[in-house]
Amino acid sequence: MITLDRLVNVLGGYGVQLRVCPMPRSAELGSVVLHEVAGGGPVTGDVLLAVGARSVDEAVRWAVSARATAVLVRDDDGTASSAEAAGVAVLVVEPAVRWSELAAVVYGLVLEGRETESGRGPTDLFALADSLAESTGGAVTIEDALARVLAYSSRQGGADPARVATIMGRQASERLHEFFSARGVFAHLATSDDPLFVGPDDDHGLSGRMVVAVRSGRELMGSVWVSCREPLVEPERTALADGARTVALHLLRSRASADLERQVESDLVIRLLDGSADAAASASRLGLPQGPMRVIAVQASIDAERDAALLLAFERATAGFGWSRPGRSALAGNTVYTLLPGEQATAARTWVTGLRAALPDRTTVTAGISKSATATDLPAARQEADECLALHESKPADSEPPAYDESWDEILLQRLRTAARSGRTPDRGPIAELRRHDRAHATEYASTLRAWLEALGDPAAAGLRLGVHENTVRYRLRKMGEVTDLPLTDARKRLAMMVELAAVDGT
Repeated sequence: MITLDRLVNVLGGYGVQLRVCPMPRSAELGSVVLHEVAGGGPVTGDVLLAVGARSVDEAVRWAVSARATAVLVRDDDGTASSAEAAGVAVLVVEPAVRWSELAAVVYGLVLEGRETESGRGPTDLFALADSLAESTGGAVTIEDALARVLAYSSRQGGADPARVATIMGRQASERLHEFFSARGVFAHLATSDDPLFVGPDDDHGLSGRMVVAVRSGRELMGSVWVSCREPLVEPERTALADGARTVALHLLRSRASADLERQVESDLVIRLLDGSADAAASASRLGLPQGPMRVIAVQASIDAERDAALLLAFERATAGFGWSRPGRSALAGNTVYTLLPGEQATAARTWVTGLRAALPDRTTVTAGISKSATATDLPAARQEADECLALHESKPADSEPPAYDESWDEILLQRLRTAARSGRTPDRGPIAELRRHDRAHATEYASTLRAWLEALGDPAAAGLRLGVHENTVRYRLRKMGEVTDLPLTDARKRLAMMVELAAVDGT
């Protein structure tokens, strides 16, 4: 639940202006509806999205029927008297703002009561854990489907070392997890909605637990744990079961608002990367500070499976409070793109390292980092990040992701190698003829020529590179002249030979 003042302030950044406000802006808002009739009567709510209204007066009539405090309407025909008389606040939406995008923001703000307009705000799971602790008489922990701690009660009745370690580690230790698995806890949660008691175990610092599944339909969304030395009896047992259903509703609502927010964020990031948006305005709406930023392109896989790993990477990249996440991310095709403020490549590599650490152990992460860019240069930076990503794929998986300003030379050669693999290298000329001679006679003329060129014509330095005497280098150069026309005195041709050798040799 938020106030009208909060709604007005946040939506002001999305192209929405307050037109009429006949009540205090401290009025609280707790629900959002569209204009429709269900069950023989209008749907009611605090905020009405007047999609399809032909005038402000019509939108106000809909709001009165819905008993709404505020109405959002597209057309501002200048009328205001009906709204003043009806006691309805009117917010006018600019024509360029899409209803689908605006609805995501409004639903997220009102239903979740967010503290930030750019990120996922706090839910009241902790308050719910406190309420359950009161009704069951024991300390409560709420976990997700992966057994990660989502919330816990401030009440410590029945708390034990296992609970403390679980909360501190944000999940049960591997040893405790194996203990619960051996007791059949996870198998029970997967198939039953009945609370299960797990008896005390001194070896694991466990005083006893009552656990129940949190489920939506057939999907296991998490679990609720209560510290207790004996199985709960009525009415505490029923309170726990009812509480699990309430937790499910909270998790569903949180998931829905998170998905809506991800859609809004992803759309804005993609528009920036495509160059199809007002760069400064879109960056501001994303909560990105003014100044340089880098584009990070990420791909992930678990063994041969890419889709699940990529979705998990996107979820982790967009998890948490908006103000606590330094970057803003989008999922486009098979790549996660993140806009990360800052000029140094070190910060971008640290971000990639943190993302990799948050994923399962078997996940392979490859990434590429653009040169620092302003908001208007992001389309070019995206291409740089893509090329660095392709370069990283050719390197060991545990190597640092390349940054464009540090690796432009390797990227240039990578482009040349790509051209070479597509058959664009000459099959005639000195380099091609030397390679054919090497294959036919087991000579090393091509590698000798490359070493001599890289040593700027110094036979001694070339010999050190090859591990041979400088006279051997001179001898090979004379023999190369018998195989092909070797234009060593022409600077442009020397450069062309160096490029061809670097492109085809791949190093």
